[in-house]
Amino acid sequence: MTPDEPARPGAEGGHRLPGCYRHPERETGIACGRCGRPICPECMVSASVGFQCPECVQDGNREVRQARTRFGGLPVADGALVTKTLIGLNLLVFVLTEYVRPEWWDTLALQSLAPPNWYTEYGVAAGPDQWYRLVTAMFVHSGVVHLVMNMVSLWVLGPQLEHVLGRVRFLGLYLASGLMGGAVSYLVAGAHLNSVGASGAIFGLLGATGVLFKVTRTPLGPLIALLVFNVVITFSVKAIDWRAHLGGLIAGVVTGVGLMYAPPARRGLVQGLTVAGVVVAAALIVVLQTARLNG
Repeated sequence: MTPDEPARPGAEGGHRLPGCYRHPERETGIACGRCGRPICPECMVSASVGFQCPECVQDGNREVRQARTRFGGLPVADGALVTKTLIGLNLLVFVLTEYVRPEWWDTLALQSLAPPNWYTEYGVAAGPDQWYRLVTAMFVHSGVVHLVMNMVSLWVLGPQLEHVLGRVRFLGLYLASGLMGGAVSYLVAGAHLNSVGASGAIFGLLGATGVLFKVTRTPLGPLIALLVFNVVITFSVKAIDWRAHLGGLIAGVVTGVGLMYAPPARRGLVQGLTVAGVVVAAALIVVLQTARLNG
């Protein structure tokens, strides 16, 4: 029955109410405030004025533009979930490699021709089946101090970027920076590589924060001071891998520019190509360096 049809006559000469459009056997005096179809209590959905049927509610939801962060991410209640998850993974891997399975440290670290394998292809230099180290090495640390310093830095830099970029873009930035940090370290160190830690990815966050401050016109003084402090520490402590820091910083700046300056009309495409471009560049470095060492 359509809304314009007269009520059906009852069995004793009276008039019956129209039946619900989804349940015709149920009489109802309520109509959808949007399309006018009769709806029973089961099908009623409260609206700002009156009630609507389920189909009109779905159509209305599709017409509502989904809220986005400034740079295209989805706003969420917990703006630091990815940051917390990354910290948790780093802590878990540290416990595993330090106390549960210490032998995993050598299996997960970013190494090439490390002792006692000076004269054989080893680690990432051995080829594609060892390139997983570029990822796993980001979660391995060489001691409590190393871990604490990186996790504190991640907690300071991560939530702000995750909030404005959204979870997916932030994770892409973190991983792309970490991969490029490992790739640059492998490129420079070559056959004498032994590196672990999240520093490359964290320096990427530092570079992206610089881009964010530039976009939002936030004074760069405190960030520059932090960067100078980290550079001094990087080149003062012999055990720190400055190559990974440099690679991560460059990747963070490049990725940050692509994520934050992407034109709104093509934002998703530009952002995706930026992250993918950094990852492909890191992979190309690894492929060429491996071929050179094994040539």
